Amino acid sequence: MFLKNCWYMAAWDYELIDGKMVARTLLEESVLLFKGESGAVVALENRCCHRGAPLSLGRIEGDCVRCMYHGLLFNGEGKCVQIPGQEKIPAKLGVRSYPIVEQDHIVWIWMGDPALADPADIPDMPYLSDPQWAGIPDYLHYDANYLLIVDNLADFAHLAFVHTNTLGGSEEYAYTTKPVSVERLERAFRVERWHMNSAPPPYHAKVIPNKTDPVDRRNIGTMLVPGIFCLETLFAPAGTGAEKGNIVEGTRQYRNYQFMTPETRKSTHFFWSYMNDFENGDRNISRSLHDSILEGFYEDKLFIEEQQKVLDADPDFSMVAIAADASLTHFRRVMDKLIAEQNAPTPPLRAVGA
Repeated sequence: MFLKNCWYMAAWDYELIDGKMVARTLLEESVLLFKGESGAVVALENRCCHRGAPLSLGRIEGDCVRCMYHGLLFNGEGKCVQIPGQEKIPAKLGVRSYPIVEQDHIVWIWMGDPALADPADIPDMPYLSDPQWAGIPDYLHYDANYLLIVDNLADFAHLAFVHTNTLGGSEEYAYTTKPVSVERLERAFRVERWHMNSAPPPYHAKVIPNKTDPVDRRNIGTMLVPGIFCLETLFAPAGTGAEKGNIVEGTRQYRNYQFMTPETRKSTHFFWSYMNDFENGDRNISRSLHDSILEGFYEDKLFIEEQQKVLDADPDFSMVAIAADASLTHFRRVMDKLIAEQNAPTPPLRAVGA
């Protein structure tokens, strides 16, 4: 069901400030996240090995957490280092720990084989830590499988109908635009789409001075395994040659990161941040964009959660692909292949001379 040998977003770094403990189910495993006294993030199985009490009801002590049911103390590696009233601690007594990396304001977690966890495999998210780009990171919870959200983000055509009055602008987008480039990569896809000489969509019009001047709009979307979406959006004054690389005064750019981390096979943690490079200290622009994008996400959420209910009602139903589904179909095949390889049984070793 899940690809475990890869990095998932577990939390934003701000969720763990001021000694906060976060209990979060990830890939159907309950995980406790906290930041110890040293500043390092710790991720442990959220279940004391003694009587099964949640460690999230415990207390942080240095870089350790104490179960407040019977007082067992666990270090950042999950090893039990103290049992009140008992001097000898069995060497194997402890809870599972998970590899963690904090990078670009993101807490990344590896849910699979720890021996395979390579921080070099974490994708760079440079705009999240670049002071030139401003935005407000946030979180939503979906009662739907994460791949349904991936499907939604893979298809720009839905902007015209689901987001007519928010992110899309008009139904014209679906009829007059098509991808100019679709790249099917080994562990990703990349799609580029232009909408020329069009009215600025409502969310963009709210934060620019010339609210009715036509624009040329470019979206470049990249979806990475296991469900990380990066969207580069550009709005240029219409007819100024942006499609040829000519960037003129009045051009506005956005960067949108979205992370789908499965909670269960029917629910998803959705982390996101929508950034701009032109507010120049005016935080009201970030707030306006945040609220507009959130409105759009709630429009998606309605469709996706209802879609999940329909699919649950008839497990034998098979979706039919159309031309706009090329990217999501490729990505589903990539994920199916990686999960099948992960779950393939290890062939038995042959005896020497056999």
